[in-house]
Amino acid sequence: MGAERDGQGVSPELDDLSSTLMGQAFDVLAEGAALDVILAVEDAMGHVASYTFADDSPEECLGGAREKVRFLARAHGDAAEKLGDPVRYALAYEGAVADERGAYQDAVLLEFGERGRTSFSAFSLVDGRGKGDGFAWTDPAPAGEVENLLG
Repeated sequence: MGAERDGQGVSPELDDLSSTLMGQAFDVLAEGAALDVILAVEDAMGHVASYTFADDSPEECLGGAREKVRFLARAHGDAAEKLGDPVRYALAYEGAVADERGAYQDAVLLEFGERGRTSFSAFSLVDGRGKGDGFAWTDPAPAGEVENLLG
């Protein structure tokens, strides 16, 4: 609990939001569909707005998702989505992570953060895309701190 109070921990609410988003990403990949950059933003009342970024290159989509978080913070939410001032966010996207041999493995990458706290990234290696129940993933592993898009 001490870490949570000093702005370094991950709250149960952020853990839930990011876990739910990661589960959605796994479901998409298990079905064999392309995983777009997906973003979930939550306000203090627990309202969640979801956004998908798909019409550009993966890098452009990721940049668009990050900018959307910044925009929502400046705009104090999104009335059309019934989202108040955002307090936490998570975004997930497809990528690859180098293993200890330098070979790249398919992965789902996650960035998540809360206003006033350290933001983090994580990844889960995935295998069996499009194989339904044969789809597998690893437990999320930390990938380091990232910029907090909410400040």
